[in-house]
Parts: sequence; C-alpha cells; structure tokens
Amino acid sequence: MGGGALLAQLLGFCFWGSLWLAGPVAAYSGGGLGKAAVVVDGAAAIAVTDENFVCATLDWWPPEKCDYGTCSWGLTSMLNLNLSNPILLNAVQAFSPLKLRLGGSLQDKIVYDTGNPQQPCVPFHINTSEMFGFSQGCLPMPRWDELNEFFKKAGALIIFGLNALNGRVPENDGSLGGPWNFTNAACLIQYTVNKGYTIHGWELGNELSGSGVGARIGADQYAADVITLKSIINDIYQGCPVKPLVLAPGGFFDAGWFTELVNKTKPNSLDVITHHIYNLGPGVDQHLVEKILDPTYLDGEAATFNSLQRILSSGGTSATAWVGEAGGAYNSGHHLVTDSFVFSFWYLDQLGMSSTYDTKTYCRQSLVGGNYGLLNTTTFHPNPDYYSALLWHRLMGRHVLRTNFTGSSMTRAYSHCAKESKGITLLLINLSGNTTTEVFVTTKTAYSALKTAESTREEFHLTAKDGDIHSQTMLLNGHILAVDSDGHIPELEPVKVAASEPITVDPFSIVFVHIPYFHAPACW
Repeated sequence: MGGGALLAQLLGFCFWGSLWLAGPVAAYSGGGLGKAAVVVDGAAAIAVTDENFVCATLDWWPPEKCDYGTCSWGLTSMLNLNLSNPILLNAVQAFSPLKLRLGGSLQDKIVYDTGNPQQPCVPFHINTSEMFGFSQGCLPMPRWDELNEFFKKAGALIIFGLNALNGRVPENDGSLGGPWNFTNAACLIQYTVNKGYTIHGWELGNELSGSGVGARIGADQYAADVITLKSIINDIYQGCPVKPLVLAPGGFFDAGWFTELVNKTKPNSLDVITHHIYNLGPGVDQHLVEKILDPTYLDGEAATFNSLQRILSSGGTSATAWVGEAGGAYNSGHHLVTDSFVFSFWYLDQLGMSSTYDTKTYCRQSLVGGNYGLLNTTTFHPNPDYYSALLWHRLMGRHVLRTNFTGSSMTRAYSHCAKESKGITLLLINLSGNTTTEVFVTTKTAYSALKTAESTREEFHLTAKDGDIHSQTMLLNGHILAVDSDGHIPELEPVKVAASEPITVDPFSIVFVHIPYFHAPACW
C-alpha cells in the first residue's frame, strides 16, 4: 500500500472510529500544516537494548587540549574534574543509574600509580613530538579513590578503558605488534577489587582497530590480548558472584578487522564489541547543521549498525554491540552546534536508529568536556542534549518496535515499549523548520487500538528558546528547563492529551509520546 493510501485509510479510521491515538510520523514537505500516519507493530520486539541504554563518557584531556585555536576542555578531565559540584552529582544521580565510560585518546598513554612499575607519577604535559601532542600521563591512586567515591554516591555504572599500548613494538607494516604488557593494568584491577570498588566493565584500548587513530594493532594480536584480559578478570574476580564485562576495541568500525576479532574471541572471551561514531566530520566543518538536518545523511550510519549486527549474529559469539563513544563531530565538536538544541536531532536519531539494530548501550561523548558535553564545561548546567538523554532514559523501554510511517522524510519516528509503564513510547523528530504535522498512529490491526474517549496520553514537546536551534536553552512544553538555585535537575512534566486528538509536531521540535493504552503484546 502506498503512503498516500495508507494515510487516507488511517484518516478514515480516525473519522469513523475516533482512532486519534498519537505517535510518530513525518510531515509532508513544504510550509504550513501536514498530516501523517504511523503504524507501530506491537506484536513482537525487533531488538532489545540494555536496561540502561544511555551512557556518557569522561575523558583524560587536560586544559591545554585545543582544536582549531579553541581550548574547550577546561577542568573536565578525570584528573581535575570538580567532584564536589552539586550540579554534577545531581545530573548523574537523575538517571539512577547512568553508565559512564572512562577513556578517550589519552587512555593509551596513561600509567596507573599502583607501585608496579615503580616510576614517578607525572601529569600530562604538551609535547608536540608525541602521539596526540601530549606526554605520558599518570593516574594517582588517591584520585582513583576520589573518583570511585563519587561514582558510588552518584550511582553510576563504570566502564574503564585500559591502556592497551604497553609492551608494543613497531611492525614492518606500520602497525604495533607484540603481546600486551598487562602488568600495570592488572595491578589497577587488583587494587580496585581490594578496595571494594564496583566496575561494570573493563575495556581494552581506544581507537586502535582498523587503520587506527594515532596507532593501530592487528586484529589477531588484539584478539589474543582480549583473551588475556578475560583471563586476568576471571583470576582476580574469582569467587565473585558477578564479574565485570570485557569490552573491546573501542575504535572505528572496520568490517574485516571486527570480523577477525569476533572469530578469534568467540564464543565468549569478548562480552561487548564497542565502536565509535563521529560521522559528521571535524568540528570545524561549516556544514554540520546541514548534515544534521538532512535525513539522507542521517540514514548513512545505518549501514555500520547493520553490518556489525550481521557480523555478530552470524559469528558464533555471545558478544553484543555498544556504541562506546559518539560525539558526532570529532576534535571536540563545535560550539553552538554540538552543545545546542540542534544537536538533539542528531543525538536522539542516533539513539533511535542504533537501538533498532540491537545496539545494547550508546555512550555519548561527553558527560562534560569539549563542545559536545551533556553538561556545560564551566558551570555544569545541562545543555539541551542532557534533557533529551534523560527523557529517553525514563520513557523508552528495552523492547524496540517496528515503526513504519508515511509522509516526508523530514520527520523521524521510533517506538519502544514504555519504560516501567503500560503501553508504548513514541519519539518524533521534526527536522523541518516550516512544517507543522498532525500525526495519527495505529497498530497493524487498527481495530485493536480503539479506546474510549476517556483515554489520555502524555506528551513531552521539546523546542529551542525563541525558536533558535543554536540556543543552549531547551523548553519542555513551553517551559524553560534549568536547574534551581540548589543545583537540582528540574522535574520533567508532560502534558496530558485526550486520545481523540492528533499529535501536533511543531517545526524544529522533538516529541516523546507515552501512550499507555496502546495495544502491544510485545510489551506485556
């Protein structure tokens, strides 16, 4: 059935049977008012995410990290982050829990001051002759203690990225070879266990897969090192009821390299295969917004998710897929783009798209730091994407539903079973700046969605202050979202709408819609 015929049929249902439910779909191109329809298949889930799908990162970059003449990291490194800031604590606690992946480019240049090996604990300093322009750095154990105290208080789930370059030697093909010298890493893991700190997962290396960034290691050697890490964790955590996950490689997707890693770590040496996404190009790119608002460009990343899903499903492995780091635009993002309202279009579309391909967790670069932080680098006040992430976390359940919609491609639509509630949650993202859309939603069998006139749904409409998509202030149902004077995260209150009304999706807006009465056996 063509899109126009489907829409006409649904409008007929709505007229004769009061089938105005509410849900995601797209607007017809052009200005003014459009109508669109969506069919959500609630019979069975097409994918299942982790319970805590949303994840954010903390990095090692010192204040001297600069890109294109701008130094955007400030005091946001794990080595100098103000852990006593109440907004930071409240922002993490609001997720209860938030996964935090600790790592980044400099993780393969850091040593852990455990006493083995014995050497001075010297902080990072600029050295333009070295990889990434910085010298080797060091994590003092008192700082590791402070971090873990904060993580426990905040209720965070921690994934720690280990230095994978210790012991490497240059190979003739330009890669680094030789087995991983795990001594220092094993000492950190042992110290962590002795202290009683809970770690959700240990990840080996950062961006060393495929052609690598700064350095690269062959998949065969990497697989051997992953098996070594698995053995270390099994030994150190022996007798523990739950062992941390083993994650790798934390790099950019390369089908051949990733396939070899899976083949040589199967069936269960690798728990999670992690890849990074910076598909918008460098932060200095002047066309970032054009890419974000281009549905065809956004669709391009689906090929990576699809390819990795096929590798895992056919590879005889128990490993699952995570996006381990995603900042959209590399080299620290772009101020008033990747830290403003417009970036929620890219970010939420990534969450929606990746989940349909069975991605279990999605880690946003960064929680704080650079120009793509969920929190402001200096004040820790939430940027718009923080609220987008929090709404996803609270509303979108684990089970992903097939969602088909008619209308213009300028509106993106995703649906999940509702989180800890009945029915489903729909996500609508309107990339159009001049079209308002009235949206109708139904199940594959329209009659099963009919409800009484008393039924209501909850809607969360996100817009930019003054309609400026470069604004760093987000509105929820017309009200500014901001922390109070004590640094508390605001309540995220919906508006209740009668089931007899369509969903109205304004230009350049995002809408989460919780429909508790939607007929979805997959959610029972």
